[in-house]
Amino acid sequence: MKHPDTRTGAAGQAVSSRDFPPAPLHHVTWPLVLGLWVVLLLAAFLTSPHQQSPHNLVPWWLMLVFGTALVPAGLASMLAHRAITLRAGQLEVSGALLFSRRVPVTELVLDKARILDLDEHTEYKPMLQLGGFSLPGFSAGHYLLRNRNRAFCLLTARRNVLLLPQRDGKLILVSPEKPQALLDALRGH
Repeated sequence: MKHPDTRTGAAGQAVSSRDFPPAPLHHVTWPLVLGLWVVLLLAAFLTSPHQQSPHNLVPWWLMLVFGTALVPAGLASMLAHRAITLRAGQLEVSGALLFSRRVPVTELVLDKARILDLDEHTEYKPMLQLGGFSLPGFSAGHYLLRNRNRAFCLLTARRNVLLLPQRDGKLILVSPEKPQALLDALRGH
């Protein structure tokens, strides 16, 4: 966990920032991305004409390798972008480059916040993706949960998930590496 970072805000006041790293990705996520590249490479190799144009100086097989690598490279960059930050009285959760949620700590119902295991409390598992990105072992974005509540999720693990209810009835589900430390920091804010 990074130490608090102090920056100067718009009004010249010190703004503290504290990062809470998400839990590591599930052990099958990265091999799945690599396996996808191998499948794409194999499919492209088997279906390409294998003819080199005299006007093209780049070998055809090199184009296949780099062309098919674009998909897993994009997925890898989406998987690598995930952050949980407490800054200037707001909780900022972002994942998969496209999905983020910024909520003032005062809008969270912290006395009902808790740490849970999604395998035991299946009613909080994401059921329907409303706008998000998912791979096995990774979920980021807006979801409808099995209990029919809406939640913003950044899940890299199914155990030790921090459930944060909001005053408007929506939920935030995050899986920080140290969920108790995040909960203590939110309550102490």
